Amino acid sequence: MVDVAGTELTAEDREVLRHPLVGSVILFTRNYRDPEQLEALVADIKSLRSPPLLVSVDHEGGRVQRFRSGFSVLPAARRIGQEYDTDPRQGVLAAQQLGWLLAAELRAVGVDFSFAPCVDLDYGVSEIIGDRAFHSRAAIVAELALATMQGMRRAGMAATAKHFPGHGAVVADSHLALPVDRRDLPDLEADIAPYRRLIANDIAGVMMAHVLYPLVDSVPASFSRRWVTEVLRGELDFRGVVFADDLTMEGASVIGDIVARAEAALAAGCDVLPVCNRRESVVQLLDGLRHKPGPAGQMRLVRMRGKEMPGRAALVCTDEYRDSQQWLARCSGVPELKLQG
Repeated sequence: MVDVAGTELTAEDREVLRHPLVGSVILFTRNYRDPEQLEALVADIKSLRSPPLLVSVDHEGGRVQRFRSGFSVLPAARRIGQEYDTDPRQGVLAAQQLGWLLAAELRAVGVDFSFAPCVDLDYGVSEIIGDRAFHSRAAIVAELALATMQGMRRAGMAATAKHFPGHGAVVADSHLALPVDRRDLPDLEADIAPYRRLIANDIAGVMMAHVLYPLVDSVPASFSRRWVTEVLRGELDFRGVVFADDLTMEGASVIGDIVARAEAALAAGCDVLPVCNRRESVVQLLDGLRHKPGPAGQMRLVRMRGKEMPGRAALVCTDEYRDSQQWLARCSGVPELKLQG
């Protein structure tokens, strides 16, 4: 999975995207000017290959939303958790409807999937997670993540839960350093619990964490056969797509150069290897990696392709879009206090 330079494809972008090892593209804020330009960019990317490349984005809401002007500005997951604390039924409905809105607006311009929802628990220590977490309680995170996934699915988009097995209990940001979580596997059960619920409901994607759990394995989870193949695929029976986190992040550097990182992630059982914001690493990897994607991984990836949905002009005229805007307005403000007595 690679990125592209700007709001239009360059000649170099086109050459990279035609490489047989490239199967998907991730977009960033620099790739966005307005919905019309984005739709044209996505169509251009998809025209280069048959079957078309998958197009993705990190678009959760709150701090992590790449496209804003021209899109609904979504609340952070914590705000939905606050709605749940006020009224559980309303919280679940908010998660469903805002999950639908997130996905529907992206599908209207051709984006296949977003890396959402974030199902890390809010332990109050991780700045990089923070309000991206729905809640501190695993059961509530599981319920709201499931509702979000169901809303996204209704809008024609597969969900990807992250960051397995859990990024919420470490202080360090894996973009900048390697976080170390010194808990043993039984102590991580709360973090893993939302994945159990989502996997039981057939979630299509899971993204690994660049976090080291030294009592479980000697390498970070993205590169760990223990975590990917034995725990996620074996014990939890996950049959969807496993994404490594971005291989250019500092949390991945302990493995070696970009080719060594890719080889380790593939050996662990990852299907897709994002390489972002460092074109020289992409070129080095495409030149140096000797790997042929297997049929099982290719079949899993088919599930990430977005379903046909109305275009933007038709979308904004639907009753569901109008309803979703009411939920958005409700969750954009301060949660109401529920008085006891």
